Amino acid sequence: MPKRFHLGWFMNFAVSEWNHPFGAGGRPWDGNFYIDMAKAMERACFDYIMLEDTLMISEAYGHSTEVYLKHAIMGPKADPAPMAALIGANTKHLGVVATMSTMAYPPFMLARLCSTLDSISGGRFGWNIVTSGENLAAQNFGMDELPPRQDRYDMADEYVELCKQLWGSWDKDAVVLDRESGTYADYSKVRPIDFVGKYYKCRGPLNCVPGPQGRPTFVQAGGSPRGRQFAAMTADSIIAPSSGVDGIKAYRDDVRARARAGGRDPDEIKVLFVIAPVLGETEAEAHAKFDRISAHPDYIEKVLASISSITDIDFSQFDLDAELPHLTTNGEQGSLDAFAQWGSGKTLREICMEQVSRGIDGLVGTPDQVADRLGQIMEEVGGDGFLITRPFTTTISRQYILEICEGLVPALQRRGLTRTEYTKSTLRETLREF
Repeated sequence: MPKRFHLGWFMNFAVSEWNHPFGAGGRPWDGNFYIDMAKAMERACFDYIMLEDTLMISEAYGHSTEVYLKHAIMGPKADPAPMAALIGANTKHLGVVATMSTMAYPPFMLARLCSTLDSISGGRFGWNIVTSGENLAAQNFGMDELPPRQDRYDMADEYVELCKQLWGSWDKDAVVLDRESGTYADYSKVRPIDFVGKYYKCRGPLNCVPGPQGRPTFVQAGGSPRGRQFAAMTADSIIAPSSGVDGIKAYRDDVRARARAGGRDPDEIKVLFVIAPVLGETEAEAHAKFDRISAHPDYIEKVLASISSITDIDFSQFDLDAELPHLTTNGEQGSLDAFAQWGSGKTLREICMEQVSRGIDGLVGTPDQVADRLGQIMEEVGGDGFLITRPFTTTISRQYILEICEGLVPALQRRGLTRTEYTKSTLRETLREF
């Protein structure tokens, strides 16, 4: 039997393909489109749906919001936490992960929100831990700019530790429901934490009961060396960019080595690589679709505006037909490195043209062809799975959801590569099932 791998979906609570015949009309803000999407994913037995988030409207590309609002790039976005609650209440097995920034939430509020969402979902909630990487986001929260990346991760280490202590401030058996004595909770099993750190201070205890998982499942996207270290020591699942088979194998090997060196069992960490298959009933149809996406007159502008947003670098200044100069950022350095492919000799235009399916070749074809390729990649890499997202510069449509959930996933299931049923009750148990 082939080794099974995990599937997640990386999405934004944002505008769908408002000008696409299979879109949601551009007004998905009541959440019903995404509830339908989550139900389709649950039928396909995905491990989880991940709701990405940022906290600003960018003006990094061309020093203007024009391109971002014209094309609905990285916004407008709605808050992922209420959407996570809606999805959790309308599904039974699918994990739901919401992105929440350590910059934006006081630790006590985040810990309580996560526990509430874990209870609403019956133990299927995950927190995607981000530190935020954009100065405009920092300015929305009273700062002039972000702290340096090293400091942000040092702060995140302490933040997560504080939250873990808050989740542990109630013993598992603190709620006794003793009718004879009229006691709901045993006060001796709920205690302050009196946390005093370098960056944070909190008395505790948490004023809500722990969720079914005790703490939420931790998801993290660590690209830079410091980010990988944080993910290796913290995450249950890691969101990783795809940059060729050799690149993703090296990434997974590195994270697992860091986890092992830090005393963690690397098998507890599921690294899922972001991909965007382009599917058709025939290979020719799939390639024609790919060509339509990459030939769109706004394609390159959208790609460059997107990478500008998460790196705070204005990519409109660079020559499309030359190699990029080596760049560093206080934003998402790992995403920049994966995009730029330093030393490859490729021009910026060539790099942009490779972004449709997110950096992995062989993902344009029929469901059976792509399923074979994904199985081959996992065999070469060693695990752990993939995060499906839309092809670059497009937005999510009902057609694409159908192609993945009713086309690609059944092809994977027929090969024994992905699950055909849920057997565990919590998201962390689902991730660790194999």
